[in-house]
Amino acid sequence: MAISTALPAGTALPVMLGATLNPKSDKVGQKIEGKLMQEVHLPSGAVIKKGAKVTGQVIAVQKPSRITVQFTELQDEHQTIVLNVSLHALASAESIFQAQLPVGNSPSEQSNEWVTQQVGGDYVFRGRGYVSSGQGKVGLWTGEGVVGKLSAGEDCLDFEGNGQEQALWLFSTAACGAYGFNKKLTIVHDGSTAPLGQITLESTAKELQVRSGSGLLLVVNSQASGAPASRTSSSEH
Repeated sequence: MAISTALPAGTALPVMLGATLNPKSDKVGQKIEGKLMQEVHLPSGAVIKKGAKVTGQVIAVQKPSRITVQFTELQDEHQTIVLNVSLHALASAESIFQAQLPVGNSPSEQSNEWVTQQVGGDYVFRGRGYVSSGQGKVGLWTGEGVVGKLSAGEDCLDFEGNGQEQALWLFSTAACGAYGFNKKLTIVHDGSTAPLGQITLESTAKELQVRSGSGLLLVVNSQASGAPASRTSSSEH
């Protein structure tokens, strides 16, 4: 049974998309889903386990290159939590794959000693247990994933959760917008303003396609949100 208590505003949820989004074939009302890729620790001390299912539906389609979706529930072993989330960053399946490979390391090294590069540019020094950007150390490698504080920037809206440690999976602390889509995909509306939770993607290519295995960094909305203008991102990064 779904519980009415929402997750704290600003909570980041790193998710892998479970099926391809394509307005050419997807229909309004069609179920969409993904899975949580890293444990999320809440201020209350509760933990949402890796592998929890995130579900929603297609809200609108405009063939062949525009789609609106909304994620509405998170299901783990014990409960179903109602969601209202925005899309902070989106990474192609190829970008997700590349972020899991070592950078400049011998293939013979153990994976827990690798240096990897997050989507958005941060470097993870697994052997030393930290994450680094041009600003210095910005996060920690826990052995299971990356935690750090999301930062606002030129392309990123400030939001309620910026001051807390977040589960970031393969995303950088400054990740924001779309990565790996050759500037052809735009986040027309990220869902952080009215209509809250509705995420609209558009492509200048012949058709929009966000493949299964792509990564989404979702952020829980404040229910009172609405003042800022919608964010549009056409960044390929």
